[in-house]
Amino acid sequence: MQDQRLKDFLKEFIISDSQLHEVYKRFTTEIQNGLSLATRKQADIKCYMTYIQDLPTGDEKGNYLALDLGGTNFRVLHVSLKGHHEAEIESKVFVVDKELMTGHGTQLFDHIANCLAEFVKEYSLNNQHLPLGFTFSFPCVQLGLTKALLVRWTKGFNCAGSVQEDVGRLLKEAIARRGDLEINVMAILNDTTGTLMSCAHRNPECRIGVIVGTGCNACYVERVENAELLESEYKVDKTHIIVNTEWGAFGESGKLEFVRTDYDRTIDKASLNVGSQLLEKMISGMYLGELVRLVLADAITQNLIFSRTSDKQCLINTLRENVCCFEARFISEIENDNFPDFQQTRTILKELFAMEKASVEDCQKLRYICECISRRAANLVAVGISSLINRIAEPHVVVGVDGSVYRLHPHFDAYMRETMRKLVNPKITFDLMLSEDGSGRGAALVAAVASKN
Repeated sequence: MQDQRLKDFLKEFIISDSQLHEVYKRFTTEIQNGLSLATRKQADIKCYMTYIQDLPTGDEKGNYLALDLGGTNFRVLHVSLKGHHEAEIESKVFVVDKELMTGHGTQLFDHIANCLAEFVKEYSLNNQHLPLGFTFSFPCVQLGLTKALLVRWTKGFNCAGSVQEDVGRLLKEAIARRGDLEINVMAILNDTTGTLMSCAHRNPECRIGVIVGTGCNACYVERVENAELLESEYKVDKTHIIVNTEWGAFGESGKLEFVRTDYDRTIDKASLNVGSQLLEKMISGMYLGELVRLVLADAITQNLIFSRTSDKQCLINTLRENVCCFEARFISEIENDNFPDFQQTRTILKELFAMEKASVEDCQKLRYICECISRRAANLVAVGISSLINRIAEPHVVVGVDGSVYRLHPHFDAYMRETMRKLVNPKITFDLMLSEDGSGRGAALVAAVASKN
């Protein structure tokens, strides 16, 4: 596909090497600001302490429960750790509908407790008094392993009566209201922390956990002397602590404006949390499809794609009127398609527009639009990971990664590595490792490590 007009139109999504280095510099400064007492208040990236100071050894044994809430699906898991880096997992998925996502917090936590009770009964775990780890993938200020104050809802959730409340207490109260569950809540954690723990269980060189899914965030292992927010009693016997960066908030003070587009601003204005999570809105699965929808509508309007289609206005109206009609999974399917058949692309076009015949050229153009948007997202993730790798400064660093965008997109990993090779200190080698159920297994491992102490 050699259409210079389309390339010019999409130029603002191409981040140059000099822009990449500038984003890297600003991001690195924000991490330092988030860790320092004097600058933390103004920092976009807050760098929350997790109070998790031990990584798993791989020898952990025992039975644990795990809860995983981070999107529209909620999971309950029974994790049996066998030692020798092995684990057996039984799990069940429960749906969190729109009403629960935007209702009162009490209803949401009652639903969680009800699902937990149903699971315990179904798997005959009633009388075991199992320790539980709760993966709660929203920004929280941790005040201890089981105490976490919710800072804000993200990812389409907006439950009243829970911001600034202790998530651990809300869960324990919901369990107590039922009166029929004997559960010991051992830890509240973020999905990035779960990913790091799960990968470290299999590879002791893992130091970073990243999620690129409905949301986007990372955690990493920091030296306690650099964590000014950590109380002194946590620095006596331990040398490190896992820090939850909440890097999705980067850009909230304007530091990303030089690479943001009007499409990014439109998406932000239409979101539930205007002005917040600006980096996340350029990366995560919740917004990538929307970016393509808006860009595609303008590209058709400017005759850059589907110009020979008889009912062009119908395509434009469909895109403009149907928010979220272009799903993030379409991007992965289109970029994974085969030239010149474009079978998956044609299926998507039929589903979206009832389009029977799309030219090979238009399919190539659509793929290029998707590629520009997904490559930019991968570049921004790579900037954050590179900064953390260089900060850790160990000879070899393994990065555990999970999330639907990373897992399902055919080239996201390659896009990230290409950019990381430009930014990571050449003296450091690195590897990216796909997490095996970080939110579930990771929550159980945190509960297991906490039970040891």
